[in-house]
Amino acid sequence: MKNIGNNQAGRESFTTKFGVIAATAGSAVGLGNIWRFPYLTGENGGAAFLVIYLVFVLVIGIPVMLSEFVIGRSARKNPYGAFKKLAPGKPWYLVGLMGVTAAFMILAFYTTVAGWTLEYLYQSVTNGFVNKDGAQLSLMFSEFRSDTWRPLFWFLIFMGMTAGIIVLGVRKGIEKSTVIMMPLLFVILVILGIRSLTLPGSLDGLRFLFKPDFSKIDSSAILDALGQVFFSLSIGMGTLITYASYFPARDRLLSTSFSVALTDTLVAVLAGIVIFPAAFSFHIAPDEGTGLVFVTLPGIFQQMPGGAFFASLFFLLLAVAALTSTISVLEVIVAFFVEELRLRRKMATWIAAGTVSLLGMMCTLSWNSLMEGVSFFGLNTFELLDYTSANILLPIGGFFIALFVAWFFGREKRMAELSNDGSLKAGYIPVYIFIIRFLAPIALAFIFLNGIGLLKM
Repeated sequence: MKNIGNNQAGRESFTTKFGVIAATAGSAVGLGNIWRFPYLTGENGGAAFLVIYLVFVLVIGIPVMLSEFVIGRSARKNPYGAFKKLAPGKPWYLVGLMGVTAAFMILAFYTTVAGWTLEYLYQSVTNGFVNKDGAQLSLMFSEFRSDTWRPLFWFLIFMGMTAGIIVLGVRKGIEKSTVIMMPLLFVILVILGIRSLTLPGSLDGLRFLFKPDFSKIDSSAILDALGQVFFSLSIGMGTLITYASYFPARDRLLSTSFSVALTDTLVAVLAGIVIFPAAFSFHIAPDEGTGLVFVTLPGIFQQMPGGAFFASLFFLLLAVAALTSTISVLEVIVAFFVEELRLRRKMATWIAAGTVSLLGMMCTLSWNSLMEGVSFFGLNTFELLDYTSANILLPIGGFFIALFVAWFFGREKRMAELSNDGSLKAGYIPVYIFIIRFLAPIALAFIFLNGIGLLKM
């Protein structure tokens, strides 16, 4: 394929292999790893869930991620533009448009939660958790979430931080920031993990995380693990296609896929090492659910020596992880505005951030009295966007991405991208094709049908 690796005139690309991995892994690593993965692991029996999750990452997650990389680097476009270029005159562009729409929705509610991490970082630094029991911490979270100005303030701060990075561009903004934030994230995780392992009774938490008991696994846990793979790796929302459009021609797509998946999984496992030994040490049930981070953990931190410091580190970790994700999601929208609407990056960034913020403020106020009575199908604005993106747009997007590369992209073009125009050995391709033709679409169909309630297992 003659144009492999040749960016359009004036179009930026990542400059180093580490920059590629840091940025792309940063787009995958986020609140899903540090918040959602531990509570799902806790609810589904611990180590056995982790084993199933790892199998799904290897067998299905990496091949679908690789498919997004093939589309992105081949087209050198945003998701919408990529499908228009690769399948001109055909309705495949709707898949790309779905990715841009999903990015818009996800950024609105994701930045809401990201703003909560800044509030809790502030509370940690100012000793706001001191002398509060579980009931008081739960009330504290409810009162904050239903407030008007504090959640909005932190939401706008976080959106401003995200836009500030994106406006600088691919190299000076995305790449430069993620090569700093990703190592920082790992350093904080290691420090917190060491502290957690020094607590009395911490070995029980490690056994829970690493000693499998498959009797605790049922069909629901399997679907949770499968869904978490696609949620955690950011599959189907356009970020991987967009970032792959900035990959250099020399980049080895399979190697990058493995590196991103390994980094993403390692962060999730390290988060488990931070959380479960601490939970067992203070006799907290590991299946505390979604309140684990904003209610349970502040209670644990204040009970340990130096708890305020470690709480501050933890919520800084959450904020950094969230920021590496929000910049990738905003970039999907900005790339669409720049390439399809011909806007300058600066204007495109602030228009994108501004329009998302309008919807995001509705999400942030979902529990506020101002939005009382505003619901859709029994869901508030936050819940509606979360449900629609996670259960409808992402699995459908991933489903059609796999089918497009497997059946419509073309054998020669697919081989050219995967082998870097024949310079790399690609003996894995037959297995890869089998997965994206059959296994991945079936898995994504299960996630979709389960998410909308048509499949009960």
